[in-house]
Amino acid sequence: MGTVTDIEKALSDWATTHYGAGAAIAGLRRLSGGASQETWAFEVDAGDKSEALILRRAPGGTAATRSSEAVTLATEAALLAQTDKAGVRVPGVRHVSPPGSPLGEAFVMKRIEGETLGRKILRDEEYTLARTRLTRDCGEALAGIHSVSLNGLPELPHSMGRDQLDKYEAIYRDFNLPRPVFELAFAWLKANEPEPATPVLVHGDFRLGNLIVDQNGLGAVLDWELAHIGDPREDIAWVCVNSWRFGQTENRVGGFGQLDEMLDAYAQAGGARFRPADIDWWEMLGSLKWGVMCMIMYSAFKTGADRSVERAAIGRRVSETEIDLINLFEGLGRNA
Repeated sequence: MGTVTDIEKALSDWATTHYGAGAAIAGLRRLSGGASQETWAFEVDAGDKSEALILRRAPGGTAATRSSEAVTLATEAALLAQTDKAGVRVPGVRHVSPPGSPLGEAFVMKRIEGETLGRKILRDEEYTLARTRLTRDCGEALAGIHSVSLNGLPELPHSMGRDQLDKYEAIYRDFNLPRPVFELAFAWLKANEPEPATPVLVHGDFRLGNLIVDQNGLGAVLDWELAHIGDPREDIAWVCVNSWRFGQTENRVGGFGQLDEMLDAYAQAGGARFRPADIDWWEMLGSLKWGVMCMIMYSAFKTGADRSVERAAIGRRVSETEIDLINLFEGLGRNA
């Protein structure tokens, strides 16, 4: 099942059950976002209960067997519910549809208005006030995510720093394309591995592009597909990786803020007290991981597995990550 008519009927049936007999679906349309899942926007007109909603759905309503560590849609929905309870700004979940149901494997969540494109958030006048608040908002959001009790969470992958270092080195070695900067980064990361922190719920892809920002700051944290149990410093560092600053390199946090401010907000909201130097190793790992990911994407284009222009373009960014790594090496010791 996958036509607009099929989806609209399944949603209409759900809406009348959830909102009442007079509820109607309006404005159902497929959005361009969502590379691995279908994303649909629609409204429910039910008088005083009317809502703007988003449907996240497995392609065709049936999830394919996954070889990656991406979590299922049901797990995503459960994580949204748990982080919502913890006070994190996330879209509220309205319905979870199991495999084999008329709607297929999917969930419905509240639609949050705002922008996700990093370049617009960092440059448009509309978000001037938001940029002054976003650093603290992100620190508070990450503290909330990392505070969620692991008891009662759905089954998630466990991946600490060394796990990821070993995983991405194995992928890199399989290419048999030595890159001196990557070799140096792998060697440094192994020689300077920090003591693991207490494992927490980690978002796994916390950065501009996966955050909704409105005129007042952070609106919601999206895209929980890479959530896992890991080290809290991973999330803090990932938003600092230069690739996610969209040209605003002087602002270490996402192109919009400074790390000291985010770490202060993180600690004040209940997170651990970290120093900027505590994030260096993780930012190095993040940049290296993204570099290997770029190699993977170019390989997919070269072999014909994915001939999209996007894969080819991202593959060319390997050299950018090498420059980022060199800059990180030059900056070591300045963030103590």
